[in-house]
Order: sequence, then structure tokens, then C-alpha cells
Amino acid sequence: MNLPAALNLVEPLDRQTLGERAYAQLADLLISGRLAPGEKLSLRAAADVLGVSIMPVREAVSRLVADRALEVAPNRAVRVPVMTAAQFRDLTRVRIAIEGHAAAEAAQHRNDDDLAAIARAEEAMRAESEKSKPDLPRAVELNKTFHFAVYEASHSPILVEIIRALWLKAGPVINLDLRANPERLAKGDAIRFHADVRRAIAANEQTAARTGVAADISGAAKVILSRGGLAD
Repeated sequence: MNLPAALNLVEPLDRQTLGERAYAQLADLLISGRLAPGEKLSLRAAADVLGVSIMPVREAVSRLVADRALEVAPNRAVRVPVMTAAQFRDLTRVRIAIEGHAAAEAAQHRNDDDLAAIARAEEAMRAESEKSKPDLPRAVELNKTFHFAVYEASHSPILVEIIRALWLKAGPVINLDLRANPERLAKGDAIRFHADVRRAIAANEQTAARTGVAADISGAAKVILSRGGLAD
């Protein structure tokens, strides 16, 4: 069959779809902190879990390496990067600026559906924190759900895309810490900040929404840095 030369550059649709799905699944593992800094990722194991061949996983991993969310070690093993304290401080400053801006935008542009989604996420995490034995992995997921409900309410897809890229790097550190340190959840700082953000967005208070998200991010960062678990 004589095909136009341009078609040689087009990937099969099924393969492309599987690659996108694999990328989304692996990205969510990073954002949700289910992959820890320094942890190795087996492409074969990931393919088996996702129910796909190794090719879509290899494509997804290549994208995540380009995003600097994963790295290839000298022995060719794929792993989650280990973040230094200086890198984490820099990332925290950027997150405060961008995610605070997104919260302020949410206070201005949110609609009733957004308010309902934010309320559900805030109430679910608060309920989990009040249990005698909270499910910490679930709390981590609920924390992510709350934050992205806020950012989606900004109605800026580009802004949400930028924040997801930041969480690809931050997720393994901030969420692993929450899962390993239940006292952070019991202390209730995140719960209080989330409630502040929810109220501010409902009241169209842009400055208060920005301040609440900034306090949430900086408070968690201070705890993480104080533990001294990051490389110098």
C-alpha cells in the first residue's frame, strides 16, 4: 500500500492511548506519594500491574524522566529522585507562589459545583483525621483531592497543569512524610488550613484563600525540613 510519508510519523491510536494511560497512572503514584524518594521502579512490574505491554510503560517513564519526576541511575535503573533540602526549599517557594495564586483565582472564579467538590474533600479529610486510627494512605489521597479541587476551581487548565508538574516533584516528599508521621495529621494544622481555605473561597476572599494555601504548604515544609531527612 502506498501511504503518504507523513503517516510514518503517526503512532497507532491504541498504543498512544495506552501510553497516555500509563503516564497518568504513574504520575498519580508520584503525586500521591506512593513512590518514595530513591525508590526504584521496575518497568516490567509496572507493566504487569497496569495490564499493558512494556512499551507504553517505557514511553510513560521517558516522559516522566523528561519532566524530571523520575531519573535513570548510572546502572540504568529508573528511580524517584532524592531531593536535597535546598531543592525542597526552592520547590516550596515556587509552590507557595503558584498554588497560592491558584487559590486566589479559585476564590474569584469558583462556581457551585466547585464549592461542593471542595466541601466534600475538606469534610472527608477532616473526618479521617478524627478517627482513632486514621487510614494514612487514604488521608494522603484526600489531601491531594482537596488541593486539586481548589486548583480546578480556578478554571485555568494551564495553571492546573503547572501545579501537577510541581506535585510530580513534591508528592514523593510531602506525602511520604504524612504517611510516615501520623502526628502531623493528629495535630490538625492541615485540617485547620483546609477549613480556612474552604471558607475563604466560599466568601470570594482572594487574599485569605492565598494565605491559607501558603500557610498549609509552608507549615508542612517546616515539619519536613525539621526532621532532617533530606540530603544536604
